[in-house]
Amino acid sequence: MKDLKELNLLDRFLFAEAMEDPQNMRDVLEIILGKDVVLKHLPQTEKEARISPAYRFAKVDVWAKDTDEVVYDTEVQGTNTKNLPKRSRYYESIIDAKLLKPGERDFNKMNDIYIILIAPFDLFGKRKYMYTFEMTCKEDPSVSLEDGATRIFLNTHGENPDEVSPELVELLHYIEHTTQDMADGCKSERIHKMQKRICSIKSSEEVSVRYMQRWEEMEMEKDKARAEGRNSIAKLMDKLLEENRVDDCKRAVKDPEFCQKLMDEFGIE
Repeated sequence: MKDLKELNLLDRFLFAEAMEDPQNMRDVLEIILGKDVVLKHLPQTEKEARISPAYRFAKVDVWAKDTDEVVYDTEVQGTNTKNLPKRSRYYESIIDAKLLKPGERDFNKMNDIYIILIAPFDLFGKRKYMYTFEMTCKEDPSVSLEDGATRIFLNTHGENPDEVSPELVELLHYIEHTTQDMADGCKSERIHKMQKRICSIKSSEEVSVRYMQRWEEMEMEKDKARAEGRNSIAKLMDKLLEENRVDDCKRAVKDPEFCQKLMDEFGIE
């Protein structure tokens, strides 16, 4: 277990704690998108989204909405689970499913949405810091579908600083190495202020207690599976915890049918 002070913003716990501060969330979004963002509500962290009890849920790292009603789902991912493009599609679909009230006929009332995923690896192998996807026509790429959905994949190890803003490069490096030395080396005043707020989080006794409780909860679920001698379930628990799916861990222990569905999902025998 890492000490709280050793965590960086690629750790979901610290990312959620930091982005509950609307100024941190606003700064991150503005640096990534290169535009002003005025949030309408406080960001919601670890927000559970589910279309129906019969289907699996997704725990959104940070959910936010601005005054133009644009919705932002911002995720961090420390390891390459080989499913991130389709996972982003799933996250988008379950958020979309809740954007219209029952009986609403006008689909143009759907909010614009950004799915933003930040990772310390290059998902597409083109050495870019940022990959932005919007729907365009295969036969004529100049034709845009304009459905209001944008998915952005950010790579902290990009090698094309001339194609993105210097502040974005600094932010991505800082997200991976959230230290005072890294912040001091940044020119961005927003990152300097963010570091001060994150230092306050890391020194908070209340946050430290929450971090310990979360870690103990995860370890108890793993130990329970291993103690029962079920190696396949132990593997499943490891996979779920990699994705921070603590609630799925708990349900899998109690619900054999749900457990089997999850093992099929991950290809575990």
